[in-house]
Amino acid sequence: MDVIQLFKYLINSKSETPDDGGILNFVEDYLPGFEAIRIDIEDVKNLFIYKRFSEGEHLCFAGHVDVVPAGKGWDTNPYEAVEKEGFIYGRGAQDMKSGLAAFIQAVKDTKNFKGTLSLLLTSDEEGEATNGTVKVLEYLKKNNMLPDACVVAEPTCEKEFGDAIKVGRRGSINGYLTLKGKQGHAAYPEKAINPIHQIAKVLGDMAGVDLDEGDEFFAPSKFVITDIRSGMQVTNVTPNELKMMFNVRNNTKTTQKEVEEFVARHLQGLDYELRLTQGSYPFKTDTDTKLVKKIDTAIEMVTCKVPKHSTAGGTSDARFIAPLGIDVVEFGVKNDTIHSINERTTQKEVQDLYSVFKTLISEWNRQ
Repeated sequence: MDVIQLFKYLINSKSETPDDGGILNFVEDYLPGFEAIRIDIEDVKNLFIYKRFSEGEHLCFAGHVDVVPAGKGWDTNPYEAVEKEGFIYGRGAQDMKSGLAAFIQAVKDTKNFKGTLSLLLTSDEEGEATNGTVKVLEYLKKNNMLPDACVVAEPTCEKEFGDAIKVGRRGSINGYLTLKGKQGHAAYPEKAINPIHQIAKVLGDMAGVDLDEGDEFFAPSKFVITDIRSGMQVTNVTPNELKMMFNVRNNTKTTQKEVEEFVARHLQGLDYELRLTQGSYPFKTDTDTKLVKKIDTAIEMVTCKVPKHSTAGGTSDARFIAPLGIDVVEFGVKNDTIHSINERTTQKEVQDLYSVFKTLISEWNRQ
């Protein structure tokens, strides 16, 4: 196979979370001479496959084979790679079977490397992400096999291929607030405590407020209210309590402590309960590291573009990799149709992504 044939094969392999669509078995067979470690947990399939060419650094490529459900309304079969009007359509075309095809083929086509090359693949990224990459990393850490650097092939480009890489990601803090009142008759408001009236007095000072100023890499951490519920859906009874949910995509300047203090400051004197959870934490890879410099060089050699260093967007499995002291970046095709109907990319982007990864590998040990 060439990279486009491989890409189409991956799209045709239906792999909705946590199903791997048989892809991991295929990859084992597709990379003869590589050592394979399977870490399957319940319905989740994980594969770490590596080859030690010689003494030297360990460079890893990571990604997920699972995709979100296709949904209805496609113009083509979402699980059949269809070329038309200059695009290749199919679920996972951008997120992230293009990236998988590019790095699998780049590693397969590598004959010599000073060090170790590996792939870390999971079928549990689009779901709960509890039995996927994080479990493989636990195994690698326990067995002293962690890589020195890692590229996650998520789609990162914005307007043109090669214009952006991700050198970090924001975290995500979820908030669950219960504001307590005292139920009563709407005709006797003085006998009740209406939590809706209480929150109304401060809501304008909380909703959409920046909790910090951000920096050159991160946007400000913003307090985003996602849900408010209260009342009994009648007009003559004031509610006993109000529930509000919010999310803060936080940078490295804001933690749960600052969020808790922000809420306390605005709800001072009120009776409330607050619960905070955090599924991911912010990180940033130093742009002076070898990994960032080498992938910048590879992108420029292939595309003649100097990529910007971004931390925008949601989250990825890179959030599990960075805390282990591994330099990690994300780079992939343009991100404009992920998770949408008629997800698509171009043949040229996939070929160029392959070329970037192949160049990164060949340039890795060059001074």
